[in-house]
Formats: sequence, C-alpha cells, structure tokens
Amino acid sequence: MNRCIWLCLAALGCAKDATAPATDRGCNGHVDLCDRPIDAVTFAGTHNSMANADAGWMAPNQQHGITQQLNDGIRAMMLDTTEWEGEPYLCHGYCELGAQPLAEGLGEIEGFLQNNPREVAIIVFQDGLTIDEMVASLEASGLADRAWEWGDDLPTLGELIDEGTNLIVTSEHHSPPPGWYHHAWELIQDTPYSFASADEMSCEAFRGSADSPLFMMNHWLSTPLPT
Repeated sequence: MNRCIWLCLAALGCAKDATAPATDRGCNGHVDLCDRPIDAVTFAGTHNSMANADAGWMAPNQQHGITQQLNDGIRAMMLDTTEWEGEPYLCHGYCELGAQPLAEGLGEIEGFLQNNPREVAIIVFQDGLTIDEMVASLEASGLADRAWEWGDDLPTLGELIDEGTNLIVTSEHHSPPPGWYHHAWELIQDTPYSFASADEMSCEAFRGSADSPLFMMNHWLSTPLPT
C-alpha cells in the first residue's frame, strides 16, 4: 500500500529536536507531516501498552509504562479494558498478574496530550466494558473532548491538531454512537499476529477489510510469551 498507517508494535522511538519550542516542532515531531493525511503517516505502536515491567506486572509485554512510552515516541496504543473488583481497569487476561485503574491510564494519555498539543495519538481498545462505561471513562478523563470523528475524508495531522481533535479512538467490539468511538475494523485493516519466529511473519489480510483506510502491521513473537 502506498498510503497506509503502520502501527508497528514494538518499542520504537521518533527523533525530534528537544531544544525547539513545541510550536516549532511541526506535527508528531516533523514539519513535513503536518500536510499528510493520517493514512500517509507511520505511527509507532505497542501491544498491551499498559502491561509493563516498571510497574511490576508479571509477564509484561512492555518495559515502560504509558507515559514513558509516549515520551519515547510511541503514538499508538492497544489497551485492554475490563471490570475487576467492580471497577474499570486496564489488564490483560488475569488482572491478578497486573492491573492499572482505567482512569489512571487514560489520565496519563490526556496529560501527555495536554503537554504536547502538536502530537496525534491513536488508541485501539480491546474493550471488555460496555460502551456506556467506556464513553463515561473517556469523558471523565477529558479524552472524549479531543477525540476525532471520522467524516467523508481523512484529515491531515495539521488539521487534527488545529481542530483540537488529536486523538483517534477505536474499539474492537463496539461501534458508534458516539461518532468518535470508531469500530476498529471499519477504520483499520491488520495482519496476522503472534508468530513463533520472524520468518513466519505475514502481511496477509486478517481483520478489517480492503476498504478500511488505515493499515496496522500487528506483529510480535510468542516464544511462548509475547515479545
């Protein structure tokens, strides 16, 4: 694909000039990206972004937590939500192995975007909560106020930033309304995942359709734990 979005699920970073004022850094760290639509920009991403060694999770997928990942250049996050002990949490499979209150995790993303208004980020939720619970949590965090709603055309990074809608929210299980709570596989197409070796990795079609405008390269090794 000539115009696609790659959510490369690894701990990748984006170089930027840390000495320049934030308003002079362009969009996602580069002036040239401001005029590019979102399907012509690469977003580095992480799988199970909340599961990290720094916070003491057992068998974590990432070394660092959400804020450090964002500071390091990650701009797309796959987050799993569920109810645990009657409250909304981020956790993967068994919350006893590691968990973070959903409000806290969303607050980290909101705090980063407040401090870095020229950055555009994407969330892909594997949502184990109802859509009402998800929307309420996003509204309480402030993220709903900056969530972009898909229309006829795909915006450029500059347009998202100028309009204050610099967060793209998608969900594996729910669809609009609200309009900004996109069904992931209507907006995104992805690849098979979870391979035993890099030689097995494939870019064959998996979820989504050929009409989904964004492309997610969704690769990791499971040997047996994901890496």
